Amino acid sequence: MPNLSQAQANALGHLMRLTPVIAELGALFGNAGHQLYLVGGSVRDALLDRLGDDLDFTTSARPDETERILRKFTPAVWDIGKVFGTIGGQKRVDGAEFKIEITTFRADSYEPDSRKPTVEFGDTIDGDLRRRDFTVNAMAIDVVTATPKLVDPYGGLDDLADHLLRTPAPPEVSFSDDPLRMMRACRFASQLMFEVTPDVRVAMHDMAARIEIVSAERIQAELSKLMLSDHPAPGLALMVATGLAEYVLPELPALRLERDEHNHHKDIYEHTLTVLERAIELEAARHHQPDLTLRLAALLHDIGKPATKRIEAGGKVSFHHHDVVGAKLAKRRLKALKYSNDVVDAVVQLVDQHLRFHGYGEAGWTDSAVRRYVRDAGDELERLHILTRSDCTTRNPRKAETLRRAYDELEFRIDELRTQEELDAIRPDLDGTQIMAILGIKPGRDVGRAYKWLLERRMEDGPMTEAAATEALKAWWAADQSITVRR
Repeated sequence: MPNLSQAQANALGHLMRLTPVIAELGALFGNAGHQLYLVGGSVRDALLDRLGDDLDFTTSARPDETERILRKFTPAVWDIGKVFGTIGGQKRVDGAEFKIEITTFRADSYEPDSRKPTVEFGDTIDGDLRRRDFTVNAMAIDVVTATPKLVDPYGGLDDLADHLLRTPAPPEVSFSDDPLRMMRACRFASQLMFEVTPDVRVAMHDMAARIEIVSAERIQAELSKLMLSDHPAPGLALMVATGLAEYVLPELPALRLERDEHNHHKDIYEHTLTVLERAIELEAARHHQPDLTLRLAALLHDIGKPATKRIEAGGKVSFHHHDVVGAKLAKRRLKALKYSNDVVDAVVQLVDQHLRFHGYGEAGWTDSAVRRYVRDAGDELERLHILTRSDCTTRNPRKAETLRRAYDELEFRIDELRTQEELDAIRPDLDGTQIMAILGIKPGRDVGRAYKWLLERRMEDGPMTEAAATEALKAWWAADQSITVRR
């Protein structure tokens, strides 16, 4: 096998033994007179020695025939992608659960004003590979032949070795056929840590506006994959550098505010990428799985700054209320990208609250302040911990250490109070039914006022016994009624 390193040759040679599913499928399709190739990311990952349990194939068989053959291999077959030529299946082999997708040779393209690709079935593997996004994904392994045979008509193996992203067809043709490939370039720049070739970069810049014909759902899926990679920053930087972000996430390039000559404010764009990187590091250090919600919040936490930038007396730059403005902008952008309500609500809350810690830091953490912080954060407390810590990017060692110690104290105080109180479910010591019985009132506005007053007492003073809460409520009610009568 020419041009293969020994490690790659070993990976390819052991492919059949490591994944017996490939040999069985190859025999089934071969006996039926059809070609079958392992293809795309599966081949790329096999050559990088990181092949997983999700396997992609392409075949000369049409979808109906593919489904018939695949049902001989496993009863777990689905045809949800049949209109695009894809039949899926699942099977457990030697203790591993393999997910399989088999697609008929095809060529996708977009009409100039269409949001959905048209699908035409093809007849050759070379034609199928030419329609793929990048040469490193345009390699195939013939699994019908007795010995696995690499098919690489567009030099993907060399590009894999050189860590380059290049299109099999001219990039203008490739991106015109499917503009989402420009987003994939950004995603692979992060996932694989590869560089796009100069002609690909130029085409992305010149054709960035064409991304507008792609549906928000497909763009969101690519952006999410990028954000969940180990290093999202290179892909995000490529989006900004090529102008693609102007159409997908315009709030990100807007962070590149003109830096003032006296350096009265930090580079917000670079700060944002640093915060994202630190959030990912803390995410791992605190033993969490990659968290899309946290990462989106880190990316968007300062997007309110451009709209709130002010030059104060003496030339100092301020961004008052950028948290509130940023939360509104984040909601609008994430809704436009069709993120779920749960993700939108959580990110908006984190952006809105990412400065809350600094309002308490200098005054110290009273029990009341801790209770309010926990109550306001709710289910997002752990994410808020990570985001707030990540947002400290000062180069001043003394200031950084002061902020770190202050947040350490906050987390200590939260843990300390948790051992004494039910901090995660702070509520008044009396419920609405008890309030009505004690005060002799019916459902209405007064019950809500009483409940709110008791909640404030709970936040300020901590939990009370039912007897103490009853006496306090009666005293407040008597005073309230006296004020009402005097009015």
